[in-house]
Amino acid sequence: MRLICLPHAGGAASFFSDWSAALPAEVEVQAVQYPGRGDRIADPCIESMDELAPALARAIRPLADRPIVLFGHSMGAAVAYEVTRLLQGWGIRPAHLFVSGRHSPGEVVPGEVHRRDDDGLVADLVRLGGTAPELLSSPEMRAFFLPAIRSDYRLAETYRWSPGAEPECPVTVLLGDADPEVTPAQAERWAEHAPGGIRIHQFRGDHFYLVPERAAVLDLVMSSSS
Repeated sequence: MRLICLPHAGGAASFFSDWSAALPAEVEVQAVQYPGRGDRIADPCIESMDELAPALARAIRPLADRPIVLFGHSMGAAVAYEVTRLLQGWGIRPAHLFVSGRHSPGEVVPGEVHRRDDDGLVADLVRLGGTAPELLSSPEMRAFFLPAIRSDYRLAETYRWSPGAEPECPVTVLLGDADPEVTPAQAERWAEHAPGGIRIHQFRGDHFYLVPERAAVLDLVMSSSS
């Protein structure tokens, strides 16, 4: 199968760089590189789900000669959900959808972090635990990284769900038991967007639980997708 991984706001494909070596050889890991970072640093950032999801769905479509599994974390969970809906409309049904660290698509959670100044944006990154404070301590580093991060926050915070066909594939919801971004009750509301029901798995940790719990997360992906 092909495991398509979609990172969080401010994240890059490198976040999943160690997943391939930890999985069986028959699993091909493809990590999405959003514009404005990594080897796409020169590409204009995308700030709208209506633009990002179709672009990714078109890029993923040729990979459907194998079973496709989508794994999205945080903002990436919402993107993976919308990509799944688009692929289904083209007659491509992913084998499984994993959504991690995010409330359900239909729940509007107000957000204004993308409107804050640089200090406020960095403070939220530190709060979530996925960014070392020293990484964004210099003006040069901020000028390099923050534009893409701010664009991702804008996309995540302004995304609004629209009624339509829901994922037909199995849906698994993952979260950390100390995640400040999503509660178990919010995770359960993903069932409203999964006609076949959902499975929920909690791991020990905060919003980035899947770093220390990588082995357990990958075991879950393999056992659920087989």
